[in-house]
Amino acid sequence: MTVAESLQTAQFLVDSSGDKKAVVLDYAIWDDLLTLLEDLEDADEIRTLREAKEEAIPWELAKAELRVEGIDVQRSHTAPGADG
Repeated sequence: MTVAESLQTAQFLVDSSGDKKAVVLDYAIWDDLLTLLEDLEDADEIRTLREAKEEAIPWELAKAELRVEGIDVQRSHTAPGADG
């Protein structure tokens, strides 16, 4: 379902004058919209960083450099309860 199609399912709450005051969306549509907005925000951040043309280094190298400086960085990330 496209964003436009999803928005067709929106219901509006109106006041006594008929002015729209709130929107009711199916939770799955709300969740999809949040994901879309987060992805757009991430893409904008990536574009901004690329335009800055600053040196980028791999995360593993950055962690190693931080450890040399005495900053505690996790060696690996595992989900709670996961083996590792």
